[in-house]
Amino acid sequence: MTLISKNEWDVFYRSRGEAHFLQSSEWGELKEQFGWETMRIICGEGGAQVLIRKGPMGVRLGYIPKGPIGVISSELIDEIKCTARSRNCFAVTIEPDFWEGDNESKHLKIEGKPGRNIQPRRTLILPLEGSEDDWLTRMKQKTRYNIRLAEKKGIQVRESNDLTIFYDLMKKTGERDGFGIHSLTYFQTVFNLFKPTGGCTILIAEFDGQPLGAMMVFANGQRAWYVYGASNDIERNRMPTYLLQWAAMKWAANKGCSYYDLWGIPDEEPERLEEQFEKRSDGLWGVYRFKRGFGGEIKRSAEAVDVVIKPLVYTLYRCFASRRFIPPG
Repeated sequence: MTLISKNEWDVFYRSRGEAHFLQSSEWGELKEQFGWETMRIICGEGGAQVLIRKGPMGVRLGYIPKGPIGVISSELIDEIKCTARSRNCFAVTIEPDFWEGDNESKHLKIEGKPGRNIQPRRTLILPLEGSEDDWLTRMKQKTRYNIRLAEKKGIQVRESNDLTIFYDLMKKTGERDGFGIHSLTYFQTVFNLFKPTGGCTILIAEFDGQPLGAMMVFANGQRAWYVYGASNDIERNRMPTYLLQWAAMKWAANKGCSYYDLWGIPDEEPERLEEQFEKRSDGLWGVYRFKRGFGGEIKRSAEAVDVVIKPLVYTLYRCFASRRFIPPG
């Protein structure tokens, strides 16, 4: 078993332009501040950042979000199992960073039990190739119109370091839409870790100095992700959230990204999404109605795999323990 330092991991991670931000050392450091352990492994041309958390009855479960990265070899999987065993884990949930239906010959089949995906399984990927006019052409007509309307109606979008504005809008969104949010300390920690490396920014949409919407967007190499977004109910006719996404796309392109991930839509087949999006507003249906207008390709992540270390404990856990052991985000 060969564990490596944060600095060694950073060199490896930064050399992989396709690596997911959830495998960054910044994300590992974030989770460490909220009760997790972090173990980092490199084996050959592949590596993994393993998050470990103590659960009910003293058991530990490992979690690899959107990894491993690089070449996933049988030797790397053996190293992951060895690391997990050393930390008394009964299993490791691996959430691979490739799409369902990808050419399986490119990916090692990870042996294990079907797991539960923690991160949103289905998403929309927007290509950032071509000019901004090309981006607009790929959008729905109403979304193009709303972006231009927001500009005409005086919406301004700026980058900001003000977590107070961002968090105030997050609280209002959570109250309006009925979902829980992380604490201000959590978001401040995320920002403090990722901002210095250029890995994230906060964008604020305003009218006449009044904040109307905000988002936190992440980037690494060729990829960018829209993860946290918020808005209030003021001046919604000015379409501030459309201009926010437009600004985020331009920010990502300026950083050299080729793809922008809108991060989470209902896990339904495309035909059902199109059939139901005007009728449904529960769950992620409301955000899908908004996100679909930006065009892009619907993609679904590969199924998570539970690599079992202690079969008896794993069986008991699956039967009796809460599956909310690993909270999303």
